[in-house]
Amino acid sequence: MSLYQKLAATTEKLIADGLLRPGDRLPSIRQVCRTQGLSPITVSSAYQLLESRGLVEARPKSGYFVRARFDPRLPEPSMTQPGSDSTGLEVSDFIFRILDSSKDSAVLPLGSSFPSPALFPLAKLGRSLATAARHLMPQDTLNDLPPGNAELRRLLALRYLAHGANVAPQEIIITAGAMEGINLCLQAVTKPGDLIAVESPTFYAGLQAAERLGLKVVEIPTHPRDGLSLEALAEVLARHPVKACLCMLNFSNPSGSLMPDARKKELIALLRQHQVPLIEDDVYAELHFGAQPPLCSKALDDDGLVMHVSSFSKCLAPGYRIGWVAAGRYVEQIRRQKLTSSLATSVPIQIGLANYLKQGGYDKHLRQLRQCLAAQAAAMVTSVERHFPPGTRIARPQGGYFLWLELPAGVDALGVHRQALAHGVSTAPGPIFSAKREYGNFLRLNFGHPDNARQEAAIALLGRLAGAASQSVPI
Repeated sequence: MSLYQKLAATTEKLIADGLLRPGDRLPSIRQVCRTQGLSPITVSSAYQLLESRGLVEARPKSGYFVRARFDPRLPEPSMTQPGSDSTGLEVSDFIFRILDSSKDSAVLPLGSSFPSPALFPLAKLGRSLATAARHLMPQDTLNDLPPGNAELRRLLALRYLAHGANVAPQEIIITAGAMEGINLCLQAVTKPGDLIAVESPTFYAGLQAAERLGLKVVEIPTHPRDGLSLEALAEVLARHPVKACLCMLNFSNPSGSLMPDARKKELIALLRQHQVPLIEDDVYAELHFGAQPPLCSKALDDDGLVMHVSSFSKCLAPGYRIGWVAAGRYVEQIRRQKLTSSLATSVPIQIGLANYLKQGGYDKHLRQLRQCLAAQAAAMVTSVERHFPPGTRIARPQGGYFLWLELPAGVDALGVHRQALAHGVSTAPGPIFSAKREYGNFLRLNFGHPDNARQEAAIALLGRLAGAASQSVPI
């Protein structure tokens, strides 16, 4: 742990123990430097980390103060309770109608699946891409056919190694974003009519992929903090011929849940026992708010059952559509599926991203991005606590950029969505995250658009709409 992280942890404990209370002013940066022998950069970084966690706030020309909390804090949602029976899928038309309604550029995109483009180093990426295009050789178009550009795969393998996972470059297949990776993985291990297990709630694109492939799903209960219920999954595996488990273990979309490391080990052991492959959609793992990244599932994968899917779309290059699969024992099946479906992923973009990664600025960008998203999360949570009616529940994420809200019982999230859209604010209503269109009183909100004044007004609007709807619900 670095010096600034130690100072932040010490100060956080003082706040937790009540020695520093809401409204108290923290010692000035100059004072801490003098009393503890630290540099101004160290103290400033510690205070900024506390601010990103929502514990303190900076006041212009006044210093840092312990952030006031609203009492009582809104509770978190309970464990979900989907039925354990399998479900045929007819979700795509419904999902597309909701998504199409939110495309207006004048609308504040709280329902978007992407953070603001302003958070990404697009100018630097553009220069890397231009350099790659100028130096592209004709032979590169053949050399970089699946599994993809060798240098990019080598750099990805090094990042896996830094997270404790020994993944060979030969195991990595470059894809056109994570969604293609998920589709390829599903095609490698299933056929039409097969059954897969998914979280409930789950990301709607996974449901769309399963529907397109003619698969059935069984929804597994999840907790908004700790994720998938292993007990419920064990019962399903004992009773149903599940062919794959499609999950987000790190900062799940939409709930933001993070499966604890010990539970990840239990999950891998359970799937190994039943020889059921795990397809992990892990596009948010780099967006952790804590000092340490979550445990990588590939670090636990002794027999190649884990197909680890990720991309640069959520943390570096939205729109570039570069993802990958660390395919484990299924590398040859997925490589062939890639060749017969889309043949190859854009060669210049692969080379451009490899050039960018070699320049060494990626981790600095990620640190800045995490700090920004953590501060945005704290601001949105505070706004929800201020404006939403009694009976609201809120999942507090430890990473990613989504907030999962449970509105008071009986409130129609689709109705709130439509009314908010008429006022220029989009949301993602809960039913699009369920094969059975459950979560009728839930909303997913995106805090990855750093415009606090506009966001505060939007949350106030949503709170008024939810409050009015809750008052009209029959008792």
